[in-house]
Amino acid sequence: MCAVELGLGLLSIGRQWGVNRVLPPDEEAALLLIDTAYSKGVRFFDTAPAYARSEAILGLALSRSLLPRNQVTVATKMGENWDARDGVARPDHSFDALAKSLDRSLELLGKIDVLQLHKANASNVTSPDVFRAFDRAESMGAKKFGASVSDFETAVIACKSGRYEYLQFPFNFENQSLQPVFRMLAGYRMKAIVNRPFAMGALVQNDADKGEKLFRFILEMKFEGVILTGTSSSSHLQANIEAFWSAIS
Repeated sequence: MCAVELGLGLLSIGRQWGVNRVLPPDEEAALLLIDTAYSKGVRFFDTAPAYARSEAILGLALSRSLLPRNQVTVATKMGENWDARDGVARPDHSFDALAKSLDRSLELLGKIDVLQLHKANASNVTSPDVFRAFDRAESMGAKKFGASVSDFETAVIACKSGRYEYLQFPFNFENQSLQPVFRMLAGYRMKAIVNRPFAMGALVQNDADKGEKLFRFILEMKFEGVILTGTSSSSHLQANIEAFWSAIS
């Protein structure tokens, strides 16, 4: 069994995203995307309150049994929230905000398998408010914890804290700045959640067949965890899934 699985990042079903700033699909198209992912073998689904409608749509897929709950991993985040009034995501790592975010996520999703700290930095990744919120989440059924990081210093602090099982971070052929994180995670027996494998679509914009090579490049890092593919198109998703399976075969 491969130590790395392909997961579906659900930012693009909630709000405008990608190098081409593609608008999110309507609800039924988003549900079809999730259903397609599951039917093609995807079992890890990553969302966040900051992704606008994303959590609500994933929750709907779960409630409609498009995703058998005991066969999938639901990962979400806390620490950044979407403000529909002005269409802006704002970070807030206070305990009260984190607790409120957790309550809302549980209301929408029913259960959380992996809870990640969104917009983690060196100041907040080990803060008492964050760890208190994690303790509360654990008492409410959250199983594992992660941090979404964008710099090496924060990754080091998170690993040394002993509180995290996952780190999510961007890595691709054009952005290799966090490559040392892979070795560090192995040393701490932690898992990676790699996002932006295609640099928000920029690396495949002029070569749709490049996906297999891009996945293979990431797999060469020899790690355990997940590579997230993010798209709002079912056809693009199927192509990405095929590219991933070709890369690991």
